[in-house]
Amino acid sequence: MSRPPGTADTSAAYVLGTGGHVPARTVSNAEAGAAAGVTGEWIARKTGVHARRRADAGEATSDLAVHAGRAALQSAGLTAADLSYVVVATSTPDSPQPPTASATAAGLGAPAGTAAFDVNAVCSGFVFALTLASGLPGYGLVVGADVYSRILDPGDRRTAVLFGDGAGAVALGPPAAGRGARVLATRLAGYAEARGLIGVPAGGSRMPATAETVAAGLHHFTMDGRGVREFVQEQLPPAVHDFLFAAGHKAEEVDHFVPHQPNLRMLEALSDPLRIPHERTWSTTEEYANTGAAAVPLTLDRAARSGRVRPGDLVLLAGFGGGMALGLALLRW
Repeated sequence: MSRPPGTADTSAAYVLGTGGHVPARTVSNAEAGAAAGVTGEWIARKTGVHARRRADAGEATSDLAVHAGRAALQSAGLTAADLSYVVVATSTPDSPQPPTASATAAGLGAPAGTAAFDVNAVCSGFVFALTLASGLPGYGLVVGADVYSRILDPGDRRTAVLFGDGAGAVALGPPAAGRGARVLATRLAGYAEARGLIGVPAGGSRMPATAETVAAGLHHFTMDGRGVREFVQEQLPPAVHDFLFAAGHKAEEVDHFVPHQPNLRMLEALSDPLRIPHERTWSTTEEYANTGAAAVPLTLDRAARSGRVRPGDLVLLAGFGGGMALGLALLRW
């Protein structure tokens, strides 16, 4: 069977362990809503989000990534000394240079020579990074981590109430006796014509940071919520069905669906077109909100540690977001 463009057979790669981490500080709907001019009840009703975590002033993306990475290594029975690579998916790096993965590798105590690089596909980033890393030799960490609280306008109800900070990770490598989830296939897709739906206008080479850009609020995250919702509703279901067909499966066979976590209402609306019952969909958005590139691995870690994912289960990961981009991965537990 021929594979669609952007589809990869990654059957040699195994997820050997998972990890997750969120900051200690919980921000309630009431607190987030007050700054944005809406009530906590409005946020819960419109989005299904009830709380989110926020990093402290001294916490950066790599700090969260290190915690999640350590948890994934422990889950896999590995140590930092075993690592050949560290890949961090993020759109809120510690700084423009060097890559946040370098700081993460250093924080973990990875040995000299460990390859470290970042992937930026916004909220799809983790699945993009997983796909790239699945072709690398040896043991490695793939981390999704974001600190969106640094780039939000607290007064913008379209974004400020939807996002939280967090990190999730998987330890990746060759099969281990009696454990590991095989990465059966992945698929990556981009829709560059819709790239204007999500973005941070200033701070890059096209619009460098100046006093004027800061004063104008151009370093804040912006999103066309309706446009994003329409994009996901139109593009995700057919992409999922095509991907599963190419992998020799159908939606009804998926035991666990681990999607990006934009908000609970959007996930509920996807159940019927995806033909995956909502009770098979894992969610962390109610308590952590949208954690960007961390959402998929953080939610996967919850599923993995629940005891409900059994050997032989089929697990579908779906990342979608800025770019616009879609990333899909199919795992056999």
